[in-house]
Amino acid sequence: MCGIVGYCGPKPSAPILLEGLKRLEYRGYDSAGIGVVHNNELQVIKKSGKIAELQDSVPPDLEGSYGIGHTRWATHGEVTDLNAHPHTDDSGRLAVVHNGIIENFESLKEKLSSQGHVFKTQTDSEVIAHLVSEYYDGDLEQAVRQAVALIKGTYGILCVHADEPDILVGARNGSPLVLGIGIDEMFLASDVTAMIAYTKQVVYVEDGEIVTIWPDGYRTTDFSDRQIQKTVELVSWELEEIEKGGYDNFMLKEIFEQPESIERAMRGRLDDEYWTGHLGGLEMSNAELKDIRRVRIIAAGTSCYAGMVAAYLLETLARVPASAELASEVRYKNPIVEPRTLFFVVSQSGETADTLYAMRELQRKGARVMGICNVVGSTIPRESDGGVYIHSGPEIAVASTKAFTSQLTAFYLFTLIMARMRDLSWGAGKRFVEDLKAVPDGVSTVLDRTDHIEELGRKYAHYQNFLFLGRGINYPVALEGALKLKEISYIHAEGYSAAEIKHGPIALINDQTPSMFLVTDDGLREKVITSMKEIKARKGKVLAIAVDGDKEVGEIADDVISIPPATEFMYPFLMAIPLQLFAYYSALELGRNVDQPRNLAKSVTVE
Repeated sequence: MCGIVGYCGPKPSAPILLEGLKRLEYRGYDSAGIGVVHNNELQVIKKSGKIAELQDSVPPDLEGSYGIGHTRWATHGEVTDLNAHPHTDDSGRLAVVHNGIIENFESLKEKLSSQGHVFKTQTDSEVIAHLVSEYYDGDLEQAVRQAVALIKGTYGILCVHADEPDILVGARNGSPLVLGIGIDEMFLASDVTAMIAYTKQVVYVEDGEIVTIWPDGYRTTDFSDRQIQKTVELVSWELEEIEKGGYDNFMLKEIFEQPESIERAMRGRLDDEYWTGHLGGLEMSNAELKDIRRVRIIAAGTSCYAGMVAAYLLETLARVPASAELASEVRYKNPIVEPRTLFFVVSQSGETADTLYAMRELQRKGARVMGICNVVGSTIPRESDGGVYIHSGPEIAVASTKAFTSQLTAFYLFTLIMARMRDLSWGAGKRFVEDLKAVPDGVSTVLDRTDHIEELGRKYAHYQNFLFLGRGINYPVALEGALKLKEISYIHAEGYSAAEIKHGPIALINDQTPSMFLVTDDGLREKVITSMKEIKARKGKVLAIAVDGDKEVGEIADDVISIPPATEFMYPFLMAIPLQLFAYYSALELGRNVDQPRNLAKSVTVE
């Protein structure tokens, strides 16, 4: 979950490394550091805190056109200057940055210590520097190759040595690593965002590969030193997409991008003649799709809640048994892979470790697994058996917003395809397509009502506990609303089915625990209103997101956020937006960093 970046070329490396780290700060931001080589000397500067604090410590005239940098999300060792990366060997001439976890670091550390190596930090990552140093005899690439043969765990590694100031060496196993090809300059990083200001030509390094770069070339080999020919790909994102574009922060920008991101996710994928969908990336014939008897969705966090909405939709509309499961649990429960079952793995980054490892376990058991991802060229799309890109554009804020609604869009398209093959008529398909096409305008209408949501977010920000409650297809949206609030405001929040309030959670109700109800004009409306009355009878504060003109809800709730009317299945899109904004403005009221909430990182590449 850390961010790593490396540069070699004709320019001073420090400014490029610092700029790259700023782009990667969403991957971890408790400490940062750089290591720069100049005149066969290595200088390492590292600092706990944000990148800005590191920048203040770097001399503006720091020379050196080769270097590596790191921004940390701590796993081993406290957040201190000493535990920050890069880590060096005993000579101080070799430096390493690492993203991942070394599972056997303790045994390696014990052995290296017995051989005279002196460790200075509490981290697992420092062992890599000493291990590479143990094998170094003037050939950094070979030393890295020998070192990784002994390492167990996940890693994206960058190494630099003062005795070989013309190269950088990287290695990958389970953590992302991308090579950027510029004009007489090369880059290595855990994400293309670190280099997009300089080049759009990239090579994705795979697990089990080592890459060595110099200013005008590169070499990729496997761990056995066999040469590997790589394909150069072109990044489709523009630099402006990873800038704030006039917004105060990325989260607000990404919330407001949702009318466009939802439209992009469905663009070219709707059929106005047969009123169905097209998802060519699935690479499945109509006969194969028709043969599916069960769908299982595997994901983590926000993506899992999108999967829960999808499972409800698939069962209700397409009449296909479906379920959503936490990826972290799937891998270790010896999952059953039944015939005629299609699996989806969902990850914004395409690098989520829990989801990736669950996918690999399922594939080992013979499962057909499709990916739903945002980042083109990431690991899950490359290793899955097909899938769908959601085309949200870069999502920089740690708390996911536009990726959630774009994931929903992809699943709605898949459900439409499956439903039209089964029981959904031509006319019902037409209505579904028209309803889905209307979603971006509905989202825009909600965004026009931001002032009232801001008022309520700030009003309720000082409560310590919150409940979010919904029914049916909106139950997973309530779970997502609770997650958003706790992620960025640090207010304790729980999501439940509104029906479950009486089975235990109602014990929490008092005048200091507000409840947010999601109320639509569907068949479960009266059931939700009954739950609202149960809360009010116990002097609980009630907020509601309800459809325009719902007087009954207005008479019960203390405060109401109104959304435009829609059909039953489209409400998750319209409900998600005010929940995101409510969390956002609550967090602002409390002075939180909404883009970089404490203890979190965007791309969770460790288990």
